[in-house]
Amino acid sequence: MMKYKNSVFYISLILSLMLISVGVFIPEKLESFSSGSLGFIYNNLGWFILGCVFIFFLFCMTLAVSKFGHIRLGDDHDRPEYNTATWIGMLFSASIGISLVFWGIAEPVSYYIDPPTGAGSTEQSAKMAMQYVYLHWGVSAWSCYALVGVAIAFFQFRKKLPASLSSVFYPLIGDRIRGPIGKWIDVVVILSVVIGIATSLGFGTMQVNSGMNVLWGVPISTFTQIAIISIVTVVYIASTISGLQGAIKNLSNLNMILAFFLLGFVLLMGPTQVIFKVLFQGMGDYIQNFVSMSFRTEPYGDGTWIASWTLFYFGWWIAWAPLVGSFVARISKGRTIKEFMMGAVFIPALGSFVWFAVMGGSAIHIIQNLGEVALAQAVETDVTSALFKFLDYFPMATPLSILAMVLVLIFFITSANSAVFVLGMISENGNPNPSTTTKVIWGVVIAGIAMVLMMTGGLSGLQSALVAMALPLSVLMLVMCYSTYKGLSEEVRIMEENCANNAKAPAVAALTEQA
Repeated sequence: MMKYKNSVFYISLILSLMLISVGVFIPEKLESFSSGSLGFIYNNLGWFILGCVFIFFLFCMTLAVSKFGHIRLGDDHDRPEYNTATWIGMLFSASIGISLVFWGIAEPVSYYIDPPTGAGSTEQSAKMAMQYVYLHWGVSAWSCYALVGVAIAFFQFRKKLPASLSSVFYPLIGDRIRGPIGKWIDVVVILSVVIGIATSLGFGTMQVNSGMNVLWGVPISTFTQIAIISIVTVVYIASTISGLQGAIKNLSNLNMILAFFLLGFVLLMGPTQVIFKVLFQGMGDYIQNFVSMSFRTEPYGDGTWIASWTLFYFGWWIAWAPLVGSFVARISKGRTIKEFMMGAVFIPALGSFVWFAVMGGSAIHIIQNLGEVALAQAVETDVTSALFKFLDYFPMATPLSILAMVLVLIFFITSANSAVFVLGMISENGNPNPSTTTKVIWGVVIAGIAMVLMMTGGLSGLQSALVAMALPLSVLMLVMCYSTYKGLSEEVRIMEENCANNAKAPAVAALTEQA
């Protein structure tokens, strides 16, 4: 069965549907099992997750500054397919764009109210809130993506292997990447992608529904949410069919324009001076405490805050790494490894810092300095409404809220586009241009999963299941570090031999002529 050409597609599809069936028929069991697994991992192996993420960051930085940095992800004459601005836009749109919009207000305010240490709703908790937001959305997250991205891109474009995660292990297992071992690796990746994008689709739908409720009184109901998912699904399947050069690129560019407009409006109309102070203070605290925060496990306390936020986020980034990494690899052909790392780790992290300083910093200013505690209460009550409640404090609140909903919907579409494209590639044994039929099937499956889970209440159970998958994936990524290092070392050896041979060639030719 595993040797069958489409075995990865059929096995992953069957396993996805089986997992969803559990979420449909016995959601409380899925919730209980997922939460139990998650609790076990956090209590016993939280240190391992934190350690892995730090290793991934060190590995990415080592590749960037070492002799490997000059290796091009492709042939020596290849150049980037997309300009840098479009490339960065696609990075954001494919990965955490929708999450930034969702958590931009809610997360900093949540930390301000309930900080990891000390009393809440104080000047100290406000500073600590930004520091930890930057930890969760900074270089640690993007290093998980960059590790998978650079590994797949190197083996796909430089070594001409299939565009799937199993190809990364070629230096260790050779042609067995095309056998059962390689196929099971791809199946695990597909499962993490399907679960990840279905949960994001679900939570994003809840935010759009909340915005419609705040603006127009549209009821928050399962029927409304299914209608939203249906419309979005039709759009993202239609745009997916048009391919990377068409819809995904154009939507990513449009997304960045809308995001910059919203950001610029809040920056200019909001507490501009405070925002810049928040950005600089937050970055300074983050850089100063990066190592200690990255290893914070709270061995003498209950560790509830760390488990609920830091470990959850780090697990989430690892679980999302196969999806985002695969897509980032697909759009990064022609860049050098050094270029790739600088662009895929630091620029998006800086963009995230600015977003949270503008949105979250303004929200905390409104609560802490202006005394508008109603905003804090709104976040505590319902995180999905946080953005829209925040925009009520600005002029033209209704148009801004509509813009924010459009932004969420487009991020929705670009994230789903990327996921469907990656699922198509892996399902078809690393085909860089998967068939329309495969993409449409996965698009429908993802939408169906999100709808069913919203109806049965199994969404949070599936989210916990995704983060629980971070444990086997982190082990896989550690092995990937070694395999990638081995592959790059061999490539450097080949390049040095070629240089030496090219240098010898004129001398040999001259001696031949003399003879």
